[in-house]
Amino acid sequence: MHRTSQFLHQCHQTRVANRANKPCDVFINHRGIDTKRTVATLLYDHLYRLNLHPFLDSKNMKPGDKLFDNINGAIRKCKVGVAVFSPRYCESYFCLHELALMMESRKKVIPIFCDVKPSQLRAVDNGKCAMEDIRRFNWALEEAKYTVGLTFDSLKGNWSDVVTSASDNVIKTLTEMEGEKKMQRRKTPPILQV
Repeated sequence: MHRTSQFLHQCHQTRVANRANKPCDVFINHRGIDTKRTVATLLYDHLYRLNLHPFLDSKNMKPGDKLFDNINGAIRKCKVGVAVFSPRYCESYFCLHELALMMESRKKVIPIFCDVKPSQLRAVDNGKCAMEDIRRFNWALEEAKYTVGLTFDSLKGNWSDVVTSASDNVIKTLTEMEGEKKMQRRKTPPILQV
């Protein structure tokens, strides 16, 4: 019995180390207070079981990590983003910063409008942010509003359905991106060395 638990612990440690070192495929942007215990973690776990490398702050970061360094690095290296919009999403500087960075980095972003309508998303000047940040955040929100996404009503919907649908969209997007990359490689003429 001791060997089995030791083996499982070793496998877990290796998987955690690999998760921290490998660039993420999918960055999950969310308001923790609204969605961390529901759609964000369920989506992370589902993608992880599919052998993808999602990034979720509570799963990928450890005490002592620099918040902005790790999050900004994960966004820049990710292939696709999932933005889980919720009623209190726009109250979070971090959520808005992450969304703006994904949009500025021209990442493909899949929105999930969870208990909120796209028209309700707006960064408000509460005096805590520079006007430049407010403009940047509202620009990113406008980009997201006009991106086809998933809608979910937590009082009527099934969490499993929204997680499966989001995962299917992520996989389809990653597959399309890989196909485009292969096409680009075929079109690029070989470099001749003189």
